[in-house]
Amino acid sequence: MRTGSEPTTARSALRLRFWLSVWGLIWAIAGTAAFALAGRPGWAAACGVLWLIVTADMAMILRHIRQGPHWQPGRNVPPYRPPEHRHP
Repeated sequence: MRTGSEPTTARSALRLRFWLSVWGLIWAIAGTAAFALAGRPGWAAACGVLWLIVTADMAMILRHIRQGPHWQPGRNVPPYRPPEHRHP
């Protein structure tokens, strides 16, 4: 719901989030390899699961970046009034 108090120049930090995901992906891959070589299969599996999660997150981030900016109401669009009552 638009209240009128949103920043007019707000931007999503998708590129920052992408680079943080790259950093996390590097550490997840390195952790998986290091724990596998050290004979710690539990920790290697945990880093492998983290690797999969970071990869899925990066795919979603890239999809959002490729979608481009979405329309946001400008200053000339009045805010919506909150509903007076709610239906149960």
